[in-house]
Amino acid sequence: MLTRRRLTLSILIAGLAAPALAHHGWRWTSGENIELTGIIQSAQLGNPHGVLQVDVEGEIWEVEIGQPWRNESAGLSDADFAEGREIVIEGEPSADVEERLLKAERIWFDGNLHDLYPDRG
Repeated sequence: MLTRRRLTLSILIAGLAAPALAHHGWRWTSGENIELTGIIQSAQLGNPHGVLQVDVEGEIWEVEIGQPWRNESAGLSDADFAEGREIVIEGEPSADVEERLLKAERIWFDGNLHDLYPDRG
């Protein structure tokens, strides 16, 4: 009985975790880079990574940025992601063209480059 409960609980936990894991890593991206310029509408910063809502010519894009340590290593602080600020982002969009979702590799504020993933080409 206890083993069955543990198995059921394990399956339930795995099922709930799958959607959360779906957009981590790079497997969900197209493999090609694009560049977006827009205005930050909101920022949710922290682990496992930050997420921005960016208005790009009237379309809202969700932009996955780095973990706090990665942003700091790139010379960014939480204050850089203020609402209303213009941002230029280069990164990989979702492989699903219907999604407005981008994983940022490089960010520019006021012409200054912040390379989140310096090892990526």
